Amino acid sequence: GSAWITPSGGAPPHDCAKAIGMLCTNGGDCRDYEGVDKSTKPMLPLVAVNTTAGTAAEMTRFCIITDEERHVKMAIVDWRLMPTMAVNDPKLMVGMPKSLTAATGMDALTHCIEAYLSTISNPVTDANALHGIKLIATFLPKAVEDGKNMKARDMMAYAEFLAGMAFNSASLG
Repeated sequence: GSAWITPSGGAPPHDCAKAIGMLCTNGGDCRDYEGVDKSTKPMLPLVAVNTTAGTAAEMTRFCIITDEERHVKMAIVDWRLMPTMAVNDPKLMVGMPKSLTAATGMDALTHCIEAYLSTISNPVTDANALHGIKLIATFLPKAVEDGKNMKARDMMAYAEFLAGMAFNSASLG
């Protein structure tokens, strides 16, 4: 068996790794876990190496998997899916093209707004979301304009992480 899993990238590899880690310890099929808190055992340890600044999949309890038979995106939401460690090094984000930088930044902004407007938000999630919005408003244009601007990349990684902390607790939508 595997000792741990280490995905690298954005949401797709992180979500895939979460599903694999859960299935390795819980068994069954991904469809068995669609919904909220359906696993019974911790997943394998997961060290998620992030290379984008958008979804915060490297640190949240959310896992989105496409069910090709039903043609739907399944939401698996489980506190046991939170990675053991997240690596957010802005040096790994420098190579992103402008379009991906902009798109992932808007994803982080959307997560901040959704968490802030959530009916189960609280002062802590609101603080994370609002600070994330301020950072994104300041640093996303700079990161898009100059992908090698390390301050902008670092602050976008931080803003995305704040967004993840906010919606991990306040949820989305």
